[in-house]
Amino acid sequence: MIELTKLNNKKFTVNADIIEFVEETPDTVVTLTTGHKIIVKETRQEVTNLVKLYRKSLYNDILEQIKEG
Repeated sequence: MIELTKLNNKKFTVNADIIEFVEETPDTVVTLTTGHKIIVKETRQEVTNLVKLYRKSLYNDILEQIKEG
């Protein structure tokens, strides 16, 4: 899950696995696999970086479990 900010400054958390694509039009629009679209304050690159960090943390957790295991 990643935390994003709506245009009204409200923070929310979204499942990174259901993000279909992110575009700047010029606002950043996150389209989910459900068809929902959310306009956020973060840039396209910031959303991409958050997703990468989220996935990296998942893989690190798995690797640690394997090492302990």
